[in-house]
Amino acid sequence: MSEQQENPAAAADLVIENLCIRYGNGRIAAVEHFSLSLRAGEFVSLLGPSGCGKTTILNAIGGFLAPDSGRILVDNKAVCGPGPDRGVVFQDFALFPHLSALGNVSFGSEMRKLTRRDRRQHALEMLATVGLAEHATAYPIQLSGGMKQRVALARCFANHPTILLMDEPFGSLDAQTRSAMQYLLLKVWSAHISTVVFVTHDIEEALILSDRVVVLTPAPARIKDQIAVTFERPRNKHITTCDEFIAAKARILDLIETVDYVQ
Repeated sequence: MSEQQENPAAAADLVIENLCIRYGNGRIAAVEHFSLSLRAGEFVSLLGPSGCGKTTILNAIGGFLAPDSGRILVDNKAVCGPGPDRGVVFQDFALFPHLSALGNVSFGSEMRKLTRRDRRQHALEMLATVGLAEHATAYPIQLSGGMKQRVALARCFANHPTILLMDEPFGSLDAQTRSAMQYLLLKVWSAHISTVVFVTHDIEEALILSDRVVVLTPAPARIKDQIAVTFERPRNKHITTCDEFIAAKARILDLIETVDYVQ
């Protein structure tokens, strides 16, 4: 499953039961009868067409959106709103422009009632983990897209979430930076275990990162199929050329191409 077991208590089981979410005074179904279970420390990617409801599911897990029916459980406790047990990494970085990289990473620690010295030290350690120790005093406007996303990643993991929600976090990056970020994520995840729900449109990205890929139908989101990803961890860039990887990619492509897009 995971590349690590250093701190298994930091991860949580996640259970989604018969989730239904509608918009427009109930006229438009975004998610319908969606059920999914993740074991603690599992990395699962949601893959599907644009507008199929992937982000809606993520927002419901994060507690930002109340479902019309069904429930979401984190370690058998119902999700009733946002909480520090669930961290989110967005595509647009969502950094505070008036704070330095160090300030952004240490911000969440203020809610954990750590001393200023401890917050600073922990934030510096997290920045070092993502290779930005020398840029601690830089502000977001001074950082590249990849560097901003590294700060966002460090900020999220610094708060020790048991569930990590990632909404196409590398979608706006160039191909080379995106690849580097994928393996950096695996490195940080291996040291700071969380249960991960990762939204992406990229099949290769899903296979490189995940223990399981969940292919969704067009909206309203339902599960079309699930593919177990059994490549040995830790993973490297060479897995994309192996026969097993190519076969798994072809299977997912077939699933996506056979989805009925006519609603």
